[in-house]
Amino acid sequence: VQLQASGGGLVQAGGSLRLSCAASGSTFSGSAMGWFRQAPGKQRGLVALITSGGSTSYLDSVKGRFTISRDNAKNTMYLQMNSLKPEDTGRYYCYGRRYTTEYWGQGTLVTVSS
Repeated sequence: VQLQASGGGLVQAGGSLRLSCAASGSTFSGSAMGWFRQAPGKQRGLVALITSGGSTSYLDSVKGRFTISRDNAKNTMYLQMNSLKPEDTGRYYCYGRRYTTEYWGQGTLVTVSS
């Protein structure tokens, strides 16, 4: 499975972006998918996760502002990010997991200016 993230860019604080993660292969619908974020000088951490059944979970600091979703017919996952803050700046990586196998995309850069 290959993952391709897109949708990053430069946005002012309070703005919105929508990230997309397109997956190749036939295992997308059976995989848990997520978004990780790595800020400059910091470790990569989980931002949002969506299971194969559609259950979601979020980092506390993005709850109420970010929404993760998936379209299994299009093999695509999304992250709608609203009310962006400068601390949301970082490279966002899409992630997939099926059983014990993990997949990573190349990341897309999000920069939020104050």
